[in-house]
Amino acid sequence: MEYAWLAIGLPLLGSIINGIFGRFLPKKVVGWVACSAVGASFIVSLLVFLKMLGLAEDGRHIVSTLYTWLDSGGFRADMAILIDALSVTMMLVVTGVGLLIHIYSTGYMADDEGFSRFFAYMNLFVGSMLLLVMAENFVLLFVGWELVGICSYLLISFWYEKPSAAAAGRKAFITTRIGDVGFTLGVVLIVTTVGTASYDAVFGRIIGVGSGTAAAIALLLFAGAVGKSAQLPLHVWLPDAMEGPTPVSALIHAATMVTAGVYLIVRAAPIFAQAPWVLALAAGIGAATALFAATAALVENDIKRVLAYSTISQIGLMFLAVGAGAFAAGMFHLVTHAFFKSLLFLGAGSVMHALAGNTDLRKMGGLAKKMRATYAVMVIGALAMAGIFPLSGFFSKEAVFAGVFEAPFFGRVMYAAGMAVSVLTAFYIFRLIYKAFHGEARMDEESWQHVHESPKSMIIPMLLLALGAICIGWIGLPSQIGETAIAGRNVFEEFLRGSVSAAVFGHEAISQWWMVAAALGAGLLGIFAAWCCFVRFKGITGVLVRKFAGVYAMLVSVFWIDWAYERIFVRAGKALAVFVAQKVDVGIIDGAVNGIAGCVGSVSVMLSRVQTGYMRSYALAILAGAVVVVGYALFILK
Repeated sequence: MEYAWLAIGLPLLGSIINGIFGRFLPKKVVGWVACSAVGASFIVSLLVFLKMLGLAEDGRHIVSTLYTWLDSGGFRADMAILIDALSVTMMLVVTGVGLLIHIYSTGYMADDEGFSRFFAYMNLFVGSMLLLVMAENFVLLFVGWELVGICSYLLISFWYEKPSAAAAGRKAFITTRIGDVGFTLGVVLIVTTVGTASYDAVFGRIIGVGSGTAAAIALLLFAGAVGKSAQLPLHVWLPDAMEGPTPVSALIHAATMVTAGVYLIVRAAPIFAQAPWVLALAAGIGAATALFAATAALVENDIKRVLAYSTISQIGLMFLAVGAGAFAAGMFHLVTHAFFKSLLFLGAGSVMHALAGNTDLRKMGGLAKKMRATYAVMVIGALAMAGIFPLSGFFSKEAVFAGVFEAPFFGRVMYAAGMAVSVLTAFYIFRLIYKAFHGEARMDEESWQHVHESPKSMIIPMLLLALGAICIGWIGLPSQIGETAIAGRNVFEEFLRGSVSAAVFGHEAISQWWMVAAALGAGLLGIFAAWCCFVRFKGITGVLVRKFAGVYAMLVSVFWIDWAYERIFVRAGKALAVFVAQKVDVGIIDGAVNGIAGCVGSVSVMLSRVQTGYMRSYALAILAGAVVVVGYALFILK
């Protein structure tokens, strides 16, 4: 299946063409090159998927090697990709959703001066993510891992002339580096312990390395996943990443970088299976992050930052699922989330496009009257994220909750946390819908007159994503439905069993009907509460804010975590840098160098006085030297 390499190569080729020649090409050509590159990659991914369906389960594991990349001291790493159910799933998500975002971007970025640079970065981002998910070994995965980090920096700080955008790019890059240190050490520990980086060999030998070493490897890999997927305590970069163009936010949150952490845990599931306490830690951090971000979204007034906190929360649910051993459920929610979250971000971009870049929900309202298509797709995305039947989010969230309920460690507690997150999610996403699209317009008359629906290049991708948000969840319908319970693997889980991690995909959740009703009820309760607060009884929110002013202040400040990081790390780091620059660099290092130079200069001045230029002085010096030598010979050596 050598042609699968084209899935990676085509977006990289598009990036090279637009990066080198894009400035000389018309914008239509630039957009066509970028979209065609990702579209062709999607076709290749689709062909690979269809080929996989025709193979027996034990044949859905194909390694394609181009050449030996590293070979030194008995260690070898090939430039090779792995085609299995897990990688193909991610290929379809990355290229399918990525293609629609690219098409949308041709309209959204039409007037931007950096049009060709934007699409060069976007193509590179897609190609890098494909390298990450298709890699056959941890070393090649590391290359893709770091490339997506570079791309996120380039795209978040795309409008680098804005100080806030440049700062957001730096913050994302530095924060994720913290987790990447752990990931790097994890890869090094794998190589030094097992002697290879190939997935097959590592997973086959990991049982014999000892529980302590396996746990250390799992913990280090998990640190990298926490940073890339913006989980506590390394979540702070993602809300600020909204400084980048909205299509960038959609790509990062739905199909590329943020999902990389979840993919890593699922890919390395045989390693994590040897360290149950690390999986328990993942579930705990996922639950805490999901609750934390959901509460922060309740009071956020920036439309994009609401969605950013929702991504942190939804990724937290995926961590909760995979930490509980429900790997298939976590991946299922990743797939459905890609559709409804990219849809919501593109809908938010459509709103911003109509309002000249305004993102403040307090300055919106009544947009449904003029933006019916955008309103319709946003409602579909919101219903899917709220987990309302029969949209995709209902099936994937229910699968997550069912998998968590029977977890061996605090399963009931984790289930309760997930249900609370479900209520909060429905509340804050419909708070966004009601504040942006319902009621009277809260903007000046001139701005209201300029409100308009987005062009077809933006609307059509949103409609296709809305179709996916409606339909994709049905692949998760369980195979056995009885009077009291829903059990059995679904189509999606059966497909995943062909992956390299098949041994740990045996988690078969049994969902009682009351669980299904509870999951649906949680979403409906959140929507009803939002309707009461922002449509029926609008004054109640002001009363609640005054009554719980302390809690409100804590939520607005996002639990003062950024404030604490600023004072503990940022200010301390700057103070240390100033001390080193002024005291160590200037005072000690420069002082030592300048002191030595000064001594040499003084000695040279003294010696220069000896060089008078008079022959008699030199003769006298020679005579004096001779007298000293003769005296030494006569009296000392006697």
